[in-house]
Amino acid sequence: MDNSEVIFDIDNKKKLIENLSLEMSAPRFWLDTENSARAVKQLKSLKSAVQPWQRVFKRYQDLQELCDILKTSDKELSADLLKDIDTLLNEVEKLEFNTLLSDRFDKNNAILSINAGAGGTESCDWVSMLLRMYTRFAESHRYNTKIIDILLGEEAGIKNVTVLIEGEYAYGYLKAERGVHRLVRISPFDANKRRHTSFTSVDVIPELEEDVDIKVEDKDLRIDVYRSSGAGGQSVNTTDSAVRITHIPTGLSAQCQNERSQYQNKQTALKILKARIYELEGKKKEQELLAQYGQDKKKIEWGSQIRSYVFHPYNMVKDHRTDYETTDVSKVMDGGIDEFIEAYLKKVTRNQSTETR
Repeated sequence: MDNSEVIFDIDNKKKLIENLSLEMSAPRFWLDTENSARAVKQLKSLKSAVQPWQRVFKRYQDLQELCDILKTSDKELSADLLKDIDTLLNEVEKLEFNTLLSDRFDKNNAILSINAGAGGTESCDWVSMLLRMYTRFAESHRYNTKIIDILLGEEAGIKNVTVLIEGEYAYGYLKAERGVHRLVRISPFDANKRRHTSFTSVDVIPELEEDVDIKVEDKDLRIDVYRSSGAGGQSVNTTDSAVRITHIPTGLSAQCQNERSQYQNKQTALKILKARIYELEGKKKEQELLAQYGQDKKKIEWGSQIRSYVFHPYNMVKDHRTDYETTDVSKVMDGGIDEFIEAYLKKVTRNQSTETR
């Protein structure tokens, strides 16, 4: 998205704000509670997109006036002015990057699942390492994390884990992580110190708002209860509070064991299941469009990893979709994946722009 497109988008949003404000001033507007709630939510979302640009533009105007003053006076304030300009440029870059996150659910919370693949105990340990990486990433963005479901490995690590990551644009950022992640290192579980290759799959779906219409019939659901296996309160391993819900027509399932009661676990699992069903329906529509236009979409499978993390015989993390790479493995494993996400989102945006021309 170039500058002219950004300006056009902001102008459109301003017009929408004006129209909504006019609509909300109508005498009988608030009598329709459902419609008024929708309008308030939409207005809040539009203002959160427009107001940062308005603040930046106001700051730009102030700095422009200062620049005009400095032309005819001493230059003692030049250094401070340059710092302010650099700060403004950084703010503009962040706002421009946010324009890449313009899909319907990009602002939503993210439901992130990590599943061990080939590699046994080594792969389970890789899941725990990725969980730490994404937790650190979330902390750096001031997001909240909450483990919904976890299954520990038999010897070490984690077989699979589902985490709710709460924060603005959490899904928009983390959707770039969907795919297979490959680890190459000297295994700490191998007495002979041999090099091992492990795989895990990462799946990311948005947490859906209540107004998203997903119809799920009770007759299509199979609900199983079992005892929680992860860390938790006093009821863990003593009552059948954990819940797994399976959608029979699609075979999709979701489970939760982290809440305080079976009812709460059921509600959380149902919310995740609905999100997965919605994601599946979206993929079906996308595949129909691709078939219609004769395009071939590459599937994400074991062996077609999106990113490789090499700890031996050299240090490197490389994203195979963008070719972006770094040798600072420690930074990446501490949650420093912003550059990888940015490179991927920019490439997707460029490809979309090319296809629409």
